[in-house]
Amino acid sequence: MEKFLSTETIIIELLLVVTLVAIAVMRLKVPYTVALVLVGLALSLQNSIKFTLTSELIMAVFVPPLVFEAALHINFDELRRGLPEILILAGPGVIITTLIVGSLLSFTTALILPVAMVFGALISATDPVAVVSMFRSLGVNKKLAVLVESESLLNDGTAIVVFNLAITAALAGHFSALDSLGEFIRVVVGGTAVGLSLGWLVAQMIKRIDDYLIETTLTTLLAFGAFLIAEQLHFSGVLAVVTAGLVTGNLGPQGMSPTTRIVITNFWEYAAFLANSLIFLLLGLQVNLPALLGAWQSVLWAIVAVTLARLVVVYGFGWLINHFPNNTSGTNRLPLNWLHVLNWGGLRGAIALALVFSLPVGLNTGQAELMKLMAFGVVLFTLLVQSTTMNTLLRSLGLLTRPPEQVEYEKHHARLAAARAALAHLERRHAEGLISSHAWDLIKPQMAAQVDALSSEARKMIKSAPHIEAQELETARREGLRAQRSALMGLRHDGVISQDVFDELAVDIDALLEQAG
Repeated sequence: MEKFLSTETIIIELLLVVTLVAIAVMRLKVPYTVALVLVGLALSLQNSIKFTLTSELIMAVFVPPLVFEAALHINFDELRRGLPEILILAGPGVIITTLIVGSLLSFTTALILPVAMVFGALISATDPVAVVSMFRSLGVNKKLAVLVESESLLNDGTAIVVFNLAITAALAGHFSALDSLGEFIRVVVGGTAVGLSLGWLVAQMIKRIDDYLIETTLTTLLAFGAFLIAEQLHFSGVLAVVTAGLVTGNLGPQGMSPTTRIVITNFWEYAAFLANSLIFLLLGLQVNLPALLGAWQSVLWAIVAVTLARLVVVYGFGWLINHFPNNTSGTNRLPLNWLHVLNWGGLRGAIALALVFSLPVGLNTGQAELMKLMAFGVVLFTLLVQSTTMNTLLRSLGLLTRPPEQVEYEKHHARLAAARAALAHLERRHAEGLISSHAWDLIKPQMAAQVDALSSEARKMIKSAPHIEAQELETARREGLRAQRSALMGLRHDGVISQDVFDELAVDIDALLEQAG
C-alpha cells in the first residue's frame, strides 16, 4: 500500500509541475516543451522528484496517445497529395540518416561501427511536437504542416524497424542486406495491416453506436490495442497506431454525432497533452548534467552528425523530388523555404529516448551509457536551440499565412461574438424574471449599440480584405452543411427517415463538404 501511495504521490507532483509550467508559459514566449525540460533539469539538480523513465513506459504508455492524436487530424486527401515526399523522407531518409550518423560517429567518438549504426538508427526519427503546435497557432501553410507531421509519424515506425535490425547486426557481428530487407518489409507491412484492420473495424462499430462514452472508449482501445497486438505479432506497433489513427480520423467521423466528435477530439487532445508534458518533464529529470558535460566532445559530435545528416537528406531528396520526371507543373513541389523549415524542424524526442532506454544488455555497458548521454545531448539541443528559433525562421522566410489584418479581424470578430452572447444571455435572464425590467431597459440600449458598432466595423474590415470575406463564406458554407448532416442523423436516429434515405441524402452532403475542403 505504501508503494502504491508513493507512486501516486509522485504522479500528482508531476501533474502539479506540468500545470504550473503550462500556466507560466501562457505569459512567457517560450515553447511549452522547452519550459518543461528546463524545469525538469532544475528539479534533477535538487533531487526533489525521483522517477525512472523506461523504454516500456515511453513506448507502451506515452507514444500511443501522441501518435494516435496526431494521426486523427491528418486528412487522407492532404496526405495523398504529399505522399511521395513523405514516403521518401520517412523511408530512404531514415536509412541515409542512420548511415551518415553511424559512419561519422565511428570515426569521431569511442563508438565502434556496429554500435554507432545503432545510435544512428535510434536518433533518426524526428519528433516535431513543439514545431507542429507552433504551426497550428501561427497559421503555417497547411500542406507544409501536414508534410512535417506526417513525416514524423511514419519515420517513427521506420526508425524503430531499422533500430531493431541494427541491434541484431551489432549483437550477431554480421549483417545480411537481403534478410534485413525482408524483415523490414514484413514488420512494416504487418504493422500497417494490423492498423488498417482494427481501424476499419472500430470505424464500422462507431457507425452503429450512438453513445459518445462508448465511442471514446473504442478509440482508446484501438490506440493502445493496435500497438500491443502488433508488438505481440512482432510487427511495428507505432505504424499500427499511425494507420489506425488515420483510418479512424477519416472514416470514424462519418458515423459520429457532433457531440461524439467534440468529446473524442477533446479527449485525445488532453491525452496527448498529458503524455507530451510528462515525457518532456521526465526527460529533464533523467539527465545527469555532470556526466553529460563530461562527455561533451562525443555529444557535440553527435549533434554535428545529426545536423549534417538532416541537411543532406532534406536538401538532397528535396532536389530529387523537385526534379522528378513527372513534375511537369513548372513549380517546385518542395520550395526552398519549405526545405529550410523541414531541415531545422527535425527535432528529436520521445522515440529516440525510448530506443536508447531499450538497448539490450548484450551491448558493451560503456558504449551503451555513452549512447544514452549522446541521445540526451541531441534531444536537448534540438529542443533548446532549434525549437526556440523556429518562430524567427518562419517569420524571416515569410511562411506565416495569417497577415496582420486577419489577426485584427479575428480579435474584432471575437469581441462581437462575446457582445452578442452577453446580450442574448441577459435577454433570457430578463424573460425568466431574474433581471428586473427597469435594469433591462437601461442596459439593453447600451449593449445593442455596442453590438451594432462592432457589426458595422466588422463589415468594413471584411470589405477592405476580400480574402477574409472568402474565408468567412467558406466557413459558413461548411457549418451549414455540417448542420444539415447532423439534422439528417437526428431524423434517422428518431426513426423519421430510413437508413436508405439517410445514406442517399448524406452522400450528397458529404460530396459538397469535400468540395468545400
